[in-house]
Amino acid sequence: MSTARKQAARPTAPHAADSHDLIRVHGARVNNLKDVSIEIPKRRLTVFTGVSGSGKSSLVFSTIAAESQRLINETYSAFVQGFMPTMARPEVDVLDGLTTVITVDQQRMGADPRSTVGTATDANAMLRILFSRLGTPHIGPPSAYAFNVPSVRASGAITVERGAKKAVKATFNRTGGMCTRCEGRGAVSDIDLTQLYDDTKSLNDGAITIPGYGADGWNMRLYKESGFVDPDKPIRKYTKKELHDFLHHEPVRMKIAGINMTYEGLVPRVEKSMLAKDKEAMQPHIRAFVERAVTFTTCPECDGTRLSEGARSSKIKRISIADACAMQISDLAEWVRGLDEPTVAPLLAALLRTLDSFVEIGLGYLALDRPAGTLSGGEAQRVKMIRHLGSSLTDITYVFDEPTAGLHPHDIQRMNDLLLRLRDKGNTVLVVEHKPETIAIADHVVDLGPGAGSAGGTICFEGGLDGLRGSGTITGRHFDDRAALKESVRERTGVLEIRGARTNNLRDVDVDIPLGVLTVVTGVAGSGKSSLVHGSLVGGPGADGTGVVAVDQSPIRGSRRSNPATYTGLLDPVRKAFAKANGVKPALFSANSQGACPTCNGAGVVYTDLGMMAGVAGTCEECEGKRFEASVLDHRLGGRDISEVLAMSVAEAEEFFGSGEARTPAAHTVLGHLKDVGLGYLGIGQPLTTLSGGERQRLKLATHMSEKGGVYVLDEPTTGLHLADVEQLLGLLDRLVDSGKSVVVIEHHQAVMAHADWIIDLGPGAGHNGGQIVFEGTPADLVAKPTTLTGEHLAAYVGA
Repeated sequence: MSTARKQAARPTAPHAADSHDLIRVHGARVNNLKDVSIEIPKRRLTVFTGVSGSGKSSLVFSTIAAESQRLINETYSAFVQGFMPTMARPEVDVLDGLTTVITVDQQRMGADPRSTVGTATDANAMLRILFSRLGTPHIGPPSAYAFNVPSVRASGAITVERGAKKAVKATFNRTGGMCTRCEGRGAVSDIDLTQLYDDTKSLNDGAITIPGYGADGWNMRLYKESGFVDPDKPIRKYTKKELHDFLHHEPVRMKIAGINMTYEGLVPRVEKSMLAKDKEAMQPHIRAFVERAVTFTTCPECDGTRLSEGARSSKIKRISIADACAMQISDLAEWVRGLDEPTVAPLLAALLRTLDSFVEIGLGYLALDRPAGTLSGGEAQRVKMIRHLGSSLTDITYVFDEPTAGLHPHDIQRMNDLLLRLRDKGNTVLVVEHKPETIAIADHVVDLGPGAGSAGGTICFEGGLDGLRGSGTITGRHFDDRAALKESVRERTGVLEIRGARTNNLRDVDVDIPLGVLTVVTGVAGSGKSSLVHGSLVGGPGADGTGVVAVDQSPIRGSRRSNPATYTGLLDPVRKAFAKANGVKPALFSANSQGACPTCNGAGVVYTDLGMMAGVAGTCEECEGKRFEASVLDHRLGGRDISEVLAMSVAEAEEFFGSGEARTPAAHTVLGHLKDVGLGYLGIGQPLTTLSGGERQRLKLATHMSEKGGVYVLDEPTTGLHLADVEQLLGLLDRLVDSGKSVVVIEHHQAVMAHADWIIDLGPGAGHNGGQIVFEGTPADLVAKPTTLTGEHLAAYVGA
């Protein structure tokens, strides 16, 4: 062997570049974190656990991911940064060893009516190219198959500035695939004019009944002062021209009270401001109005496909692009696999990889034309994962927020395999998770706590799984918990009959939902659970005629001015109690109304905009962050001012309003509901923007507990709940049933299944392989002869 070869074979000192194998966090103080310092190994799978509200998301998303994104944004030029959202540096002393972060969270996908699973994942883009190359008859480029692109034609003279200027004639054509009738939405709407206005009244009498058109608002002033109609004349006495100007006038600019505004008829104005939005994204009162005033029907011209006649007529092997997008993705993948066209081989391979990724990740039951706004949080997160599975990037930090949310135990192993694959490609994978099956595959576990809110925010344990089990933390103590089957189940008091259910993939399902008991509806993701419960049960008459109360997974919307007190309606009786005790108006005790500090307008902080750089937020010096005018704080109830009351936790406030001078039964009841759902630690004035996902869902559940429904429908209430909190949830469900309610729960968690009185299992598979009732009975019967996937996993869980 040569000398050079010998030298090369000798072990050398580690390269300096290989020493950066840790993400170091020191002194993190975001939200409830208490000077957290931690070192996270790179190129490993780290799972963050802890009770809901313990600070997991604050550490992973609001600190590590947020700082990585901010540093990446700073690499752009100042000009580009001026167009980007500004991000403040997280409250942390040192953040070292960061890599580029890709966040895959459970935020719902865009609820635009034209946003579908296909458009969100680029699968539609590849299909459009495929049809533009192989479709017969050939109708044009890929845009001709896009329901988001309208056809455009133009002709006229243009001036060419090249040497001597001269005008030349030019024509422009672009072929789009958008249906002209529904404009690519797949549905058309008819407006009930009687819901827009009361024709017996004049505008000055408040004839317009649309939300946001109050007597003194700008919307109403626009119509009253436009000059097109007499504001004192009842609408039913308008002439034909006045009625046309009022309802259908073309947009025209005018000045109202010295301000430039655009006047247009009431109907097109409502269509643009309300009907162009997805109903799921609307505020509740706007949605209620739209459901009253508007009827949505499938577009008769395109039959709901959103596409023009030309796009529907072009086919490959008798399949149009509309047919392809309506197929179940697993079937579409097989159809694409059968296309043997060497001219587009790279395109077919890329499209097939994307479609196979859907199947691999457990979403093969979806269709590409499924509206993105209808996906659950778990489905949305997995759709976002699609684009990363085949990525060639390495040394990336992937951050996941409960990737097993909405997954049946049968599917969790598949998700675990995907997380491990991402790690094995040389990436750092950080996962916020509660499921023991996912915690078990971690290379490193970080447990936050010990409690939630102000009682959390510290690192209780970090290390391996065996160390967690013996650590004595809440997660360690409950890690191996297994719920036992109930010794006896409740007897039903009646049934709700569902007959011939055919929503989505259901196949003429007949089932009786028992009343007076805890019923769990389960099955693999996509088996038809939500279709059965939300499509056939919610909205029907309840057991006692008072209706069904549904608590779904739609996100709580609220600004930093919103808090649990405003969201639950708790603040209304509190303000009235303060007003009555002090002989003043209730509006004084609102930081969004008369009582607001004039310097910060009731925000408690003053924001300084620094253009392209992150804005600076400083505590308001006038009110010292209390949000109220000084004179308001002179008024007291039970020895406390309103800012001190809003600083209380739910448990403290419940005690405060339960007795003595401050006794307020209405407030005490709301606080009791919040405590029942496990939110006793939450500050009643804490901004909603700082709440975790699990806290938000339980907050929503608390608001519904006072409703007078006979049947409660809960959609995966264990989402975001720690192992220790599931036991508390089961106690809450028992209390609801024991109080005379019927509770129906869509759930995958085996502890909830084991605690049920009755189980309805759908399947056997997902999509068109599901949609059938595969089991009805008690959990004990399901475990005794486990013939379904759910039965097998439940039997293994309870040790049967």
